[in-house]
Amino acid sequence: MAEHEESSGGVPPLDEEAAWAAIVAGYGQEPPDPPGARPFRPIENLMLPEEDVKPEPAPEPKPGPEPKPAPKPELGSSITFAPGVGAPAPTPGPGPRDHTPAEPADEGHFVPPEPELPEADTTAKFAWLAVVGGPVLLLLAVLLQWDMTWWLTTLGIGGFLGGFATLIARMSGGEDDDDDDPGRGAVV
Repeated sequence: MAEHEESSGGVPPLDEEAAWAAIVAGYGQEPPDPPGARPFRPIENLMLPEEDVKPEPAPEPKPGPEPKPAPKPELGSSITFAPGVGAPAPTPGPGPRDHTPAEPADEGHFVPPEPELPEADTTAKFAWLAVVGGPVLLLLAVLLQWDMTWWLTTLGIGGFLGGFATLIARMSGGEDDDDDDPGRGAVV
């Protein structure tokens, strides 16, 4: 395999055996860091300042009682590095959640009446029962692993199709809207 002819362009052939030997010899070793990369630091040292960054000088202590040191957050927690964690909480001012809307005046307030639904007749009730009950019956037969007999299949599929056809056939088209020609535009 390693004996290939020189490819076009004057590039010498790749010595596959040497390439595999180099891969196997370097297996498990970490590759060198790219130029300009900072070395890896363990999590215990993440809070420590960088070696190349000079820390700011500490402010001079003010006379008075010594303040209690703030508890040091545990390292490794994502909350430790969140903005504002560990800093004293600012005194909140009024915000959008503090707003309460003004009470609406009852003058002129309109409460719409409950709509009255038309009374369903017996045929429509049975049609809806067939549309919903047919698929439910088939689903129940599959879940309970009943034998899928001809009458069960006919009742489920036929009930759905018959109820659907009944509901479609009984739909009303409105109040003879077909007589008006919608293409004439506004009529004065």
